[in-house]
Amino acid sequence: MRIITYNVNGIRAAMSKGLVDWIKVSGPDVLCLQEIKATPDQVDVSEFEELGYHLYWYPAQKKGYSGVAIFSKQKPIHVEYGCGIEHYDFEGRVIRADFEHYSVMSVYHPSGSSGDDRQAFKMRWLDDFQGYINQLKTLKPNLVLCGDYNICHKPIDIHNPKSNANTSGFLPEEREWMEQFIQSGFTDSFRYFNQDPHHYSWWSYRAGARGKNLGWRIDYNLVANHLNDKLKRAVILPDAMHSDHCPVLVELEF
Repeated sequence: MRIITYNVNGIRAAMSKGLVDWIKVSGPDVLCLQEIKATPDQVDVSEFEELGYHLYWYPAQKKGYSGVAIFSKQKPIHVEYGCGIEHYDFEGRVIRADFEHYSVMSVYHPSGSSGDDRQAFKMRWLDDFQGYINQLKTLKPNLVLCGDYNICHKPIDIHNPKSNANTSGFLPEEREWMEQFIQSGFTDSFRYFNQDPHHYSWWSYRAGARGKNLGWRIDYNLVANHLNDKLKRAVILPDAMHSDHCPVLVELEF
């Protein structure tokens, strides 16, 4: 089972850069998208349907903003749109597909980089998301939580931890949240296989950051701990160039 998470920073822009051809070659069984910034009627969905995908969209109410989606080759038993908290669901941040042996979530955590108000919103979201997942995993224990978390967990996950120590996305309280969230019952699938530095999933468009690999690892596939024996591979795919993020893959065998 090949699951890929990808913040496409606008699905229409990504499609103009060859996203559909890339999906055809990479062939994920489940593709979790974030920041789609579009509704299905604004996209030629037939290009994805011709590749054999069932498409599930949860766009933000605000046009051209946020939004998540799941494209799956297997039809899910159930799809859950949103987390049931109105001010988060307004921004289109959570969608979940339930299959026979596991559930996959595409989640787009807020960024706090635009100012104090959004940072406060982000911290409230983190608390509420933890509570939501604590409840959900009693009903759906086999969770795979895929998405853009907008947090670098450890110094190894960011190109310059010292200069970014007070930057949103690497604040001590954010990193502490990430640590306790993982400790609450999840495995960072990429770090399960790879402990090396200099692996990132997002780069600023400024100053040639991507070419210099001055990046942040903020996109994760977190897998319920008891599924660790199902993990076969997890890699970051930096050669995909449709966004300021790149895809992150996890393979599980059921």
